[in-house]
Amino acid sequence: MSILEPLAARYATWLRLPAEATNDTGDEDPALVRAMPIVLRVEREPQPARTALLEAAAAASIAVCLDERAEPDGPWHDEVDAWVRGRIRKVSRRARGAHWEAVQDLPGITVTVNGAQARALVPGLVVESPKVLSRLQISGSELPADEPGPADPGVPVLWLNPGVPMTVGKAAAQVGHATMLLAALLPASDLESWSAKGFPCAVRTPTPDRWRALHPAEDPDTAWHTHGTTAVRDAGFTEVAPGTVTVIAQWQR
Repeated sequence: MSILEPLAARYATWLRLPAEATNDTGDEDPALVRAMPIVLRVEREPQPARTALLEAAAAASIAVCLDERAEPDGPWHDEVDAWVRGRIRKVSRRARGAHWEAVQDLPGITVTVNGAQARALVPGLVVESPKVLSRLQISGSELPADEPGPADPGVPVLWLNPGVPMTVGKAAAQVGHATMLLAALLPASDLESWSAKGFPCAVRTPTPDRWRALHPAEDPDTAWHTHGTTAVRDAGFTEVAPGTVTVIAQWQR
């Protein structure tokens, strides 16, 4: 059984929820809220390219979930499994210099894309975040938009909603959700091949017309099997309205 199986099982249900129901936490105890921290390296000079940083965050997020240490009997398994079975919250923080070096000692995986670096950490209880992590800022140091050019053939594309502005931290969390959904839906052979390459992906912003064409408005299963697309629908706790589709992930067959 894949550690992502619980995510795949509830994916279609989540997409069909009314918008107002996506951020209904019910009687959730704040002391039990779990999240995956994503640390983005943002030095003063040189600053990373925004797209490369998001691609690094997307790859790092799924790499933690499918690392051998997250397999049964591995040291990360219980934490990753408990997190995947609930809401897959992610919290992005930025670090530079000594603070970036310090988070390398926390359990997780760092990915580098064209010089940009992001480290996804093993998820855990938010109230138990280590001090080295909690002192890092969540907002600030926004990066300018760039023009990365066409995606490489055969690489999954994570399309950002062109009508929904997001900070780099918010977008990093969303593309991390997207790679998890892709991995949860892929057949074993495709997942193994993608994993062997280090989970490369392309983050791009389509035109509004392209976005509408990509949007899986029909049944989610049909969208996946026909178009190779899956959607990230946000709960609306930060920056965007509840039920907003923030990313459409497209597997390039």
